[in-house]
Amino acid sequence: MKKFFFLYLIYILFQPISLLGQDKKGEVLPILPPKQPQITEQDWRKVPPPKPFEVKPPAGAPNIVIVLMDQTGYSDPSTMGGGINTPTMDRVAKNGLLYTNFHVNALCSPSRVALLTGRNSHQNHMAGVTGTNTSYPGDDGICPPSISSIGQILQAWGYCTGYFGKCNEVPDNQVNISGPYNLWPARRGWDKFYGYLAGEQSLFFPSLIDGTTWIGTPKEKNYHFNSDLTTKTLEWVRATRSLTPDRPFIVYYAQSASHPPHTPPTDWMKKEKYKGKFDMGWDKYREEVLARQIKLGIVPPGTKLAKNPETVQKWNELSADAKKVLTRQMEVYATLTEHADYEVGRLMDGLQDIGVLDNTLFIYIFGDNGSSVVGDLNGTFVEWSGLNGAPEEIPYLLSRLPEYGGPNSYPNYAVGWAMAGGTPCTLGITFAHGGGNIAGMALQWPKGIKAKGEKRRQYTHLIDIVPTILETIGIPEPKIVNGIEQTPIAGVSMAYSFENGNAKEKHTIQYNETAGNRSIYHDGWLAATIHSALWEPQLRTNDFNKDKWELYNMKEDFGLANDLASKHPEKLEEMKALFTKEALKNNVFPLDDRRAERLNPVVAGRPDIMFGRKTLTIYPGMPGLTENSFINTKSVSMTITAHLEIPETGAEGVIFSQAGKFGGWSLYVKDGKPKYVYNWLAREKYVIESNEKLPKGKVTLVYDFDYDGGGINKGGTGKILVNGKQVAQGRIEKTMGQLYSLAAETADIGKDAYSPVTDDYDEWNNAFTGKIDKVTFKLK
Repeated sequence: MKKFFFLYLIYILFQPISLLGQDKKGEVLPILPPKQPQITEQDWRKVPPPKPFEVKPPAGAPNIVIVLMDQTGYSDPSTMGGGINTPTMDRVAKNGLLYTNFHVNALCSPSRVALLTGRNSHQNHMAGVTGTNTSYPGDDGICPPSISSIGQILQAWGYCTGYFGKCNEVPDNQVNISGPYNLWPARRGWDKFYGYLAGEQSLFFPSLIDGTTWIGTPKEKNYHFNSDLTTKTLEWVRATRSLTPDRPFIVYYAQSASHPPHTPPTDWMKKEKYKGKFDMGWDKYREEVLARQIKLGIVPPGTKLAKNPETVQKWNELSADAKKVLTRQMEVYATLTEHADYEVGRLMDGLQDIGVLDNTLFIYIFGDNGSSVVGDLNGTFVEWSGLNGAPEEIPYLLSRLPEYGGPNSYPNYAVGWAMAGGTPCTLGITFAHGGGNIAGMALQWPKGIKAKGEKRRQYTHLIDIVPTILETIGIPEPKIVNGIEQTPIAGVSMAYSFENGNAKEKHTIQYNETAGNRSIYHDGWLAATIHSALWEPQLRTNDFNKDKWELYNMKEDFGLANDLASKHPEKLEEMKALFTKEALKNNVFPLDDRRAERLNPVVAGRPDIMFGRKTLTIYPGMPGLTENSFINTKSVSMTITAHLEIPETGAEGVIFSQAGKFGGWSLYVKDGKPKYVYNWLAREKYVIESNEKLPKGKVTLVYDFDYDGGGINKGGTGKILVNGKQVAQGRIEKTMGQLYSLAAETADIGKDAYSPVTDDYDEWNNAFTGKIDKVTFKLK
């Protein structure tokens, strides 16, 4: 008897969860159809057909819309006391709830994976942005199958799932035609993906993807991505409502604004709505914003302004020219941000028009990682200048001011405006506290939330969104997906606060880490340290153990103005120990404080499909070659050999190009003659051209470049050869040695895709009219 009992116990313990009677429907995904008994009757007339199997969410389950703004500040929107008009965010807050103590991660990719999975960034293996990943477990960019996205979960429950806009969650070495595609949105639970995988794009010439197919830039007059994004989202929602009105939908709408480049639609620029609105400068502006925040009840009475870092300029010490440049930067940024809010409003109006808005949980998160400090102290006309050893000073910026914000610019504002965007805090993107990890968030669900126009002050975080959605729908957190045990969700549902503004806070511990900057929150206390500030040429320390930690009581000091580290050293040590505990729990170590070095895949230690290769051959039909999927053409000597066939009528157009309007190069034919142009940061163009037309028939065209050496960003000598004969030679005095565009622009055969390297040919119709057999690149 004892032996029987023991064997029975072993049998029970090794049964699937479902056989133990412990699982709820949905804890194991996908939900499989029940096993049907074998049919032995051969005549269908005598066998009643089984009922079709369908998985449906609970009756009345709401639609879900998640709106995420990009690289905006906590206090930018008027809803949060800022100087930028945001009527749509006002609308959501008025019809629902405004969360004034909502937090994000300090960088884009880490925030986005956390938002869509409910797990912390390092659990998702995303410590930094894609394109800077390493091979460390918490930083390799490869989200494990033990973490499923909200798209995968709701898709398994019968939802229609749509993802529109910016992704930036796929490792750069996988953003190519070879894939793999398992981390692309279209393979991560989203029926529909329309947008881009890069960290940023030109809003006039974006490199767009539909599903897993590169589709380029729509050829429309006055095209602007932020408007296109809304249109495509509404088209998809309308189509799914028309065909399957009984299936709810989830839309993830990831705006590109207000990430650089700060380039609003041309017609919005012409309005000059913000002309003169920021002439007071960022120091006075911060004071005005704080006063509004207190009046609106965004922050508690008595909240103080945190001081800006000493390395940020004081407005009253700037020259008249500097003030002229810097105020224009903020006017343009404000225009772009208001336009993005307008587009969110257009999305809401479209949902209302088809009668689905009332039963939609609409979540509006105004920013993913704080304001941008990447623009350096003066701001930039072309964002890549500093990384390529060519910082932009005020006289140069003043000379380009008439073009600032237009399609011929790729700008970012100055650090001082980013600090202002974090009011009452300071700091921005890459900082693990203050303006680097706080954002305004409003949500509404007219059918499900009775409270209207109320504020919620409990500490909440991006990782709370997924569990909130699951509780709102009424489905469980899945424990097994596709046979793989899932990492438990780290976030806490916010639903407890929907009808009770005084409910006890449930999210009580949260770490944050980016590039060595760290923070830890616990029950109203915050400990944080600044290890690195991007605009400062050196790290604060070269030893993480020597970092200066700060301590704040957020319940009494929401702006983080009063550092209590010296008054409560024991509390600080307790918080530091808690950070270490959370860091170990979430795969945070080792800390990595490298900057531009991480852009080089070999140095960073991440996979590089071009590693060690000296030769690469490109054939027609290979689109969208990002810098991490293409041989390195920066700071090297090389030979480009194009095998062509020229028809009797001659040929025109681009044979091969890399990158675009704000830096890159192109080998092309103009008036039958071969030409090469190198565009240096939209400042200088170096042209090498032949006086002889290409002969008819088969032609071998060579561009040979000898780099001067002596480091990066140097010059070199270029030669053009036709069938072995040199037909042109010239100097390229400056090159871009670090990067062209962070995967936004691409290398393309037979055309110059997206923005054009040169205006010597048409931006839309520049395809080569002859035949290209192949183009080979060989490094010397």
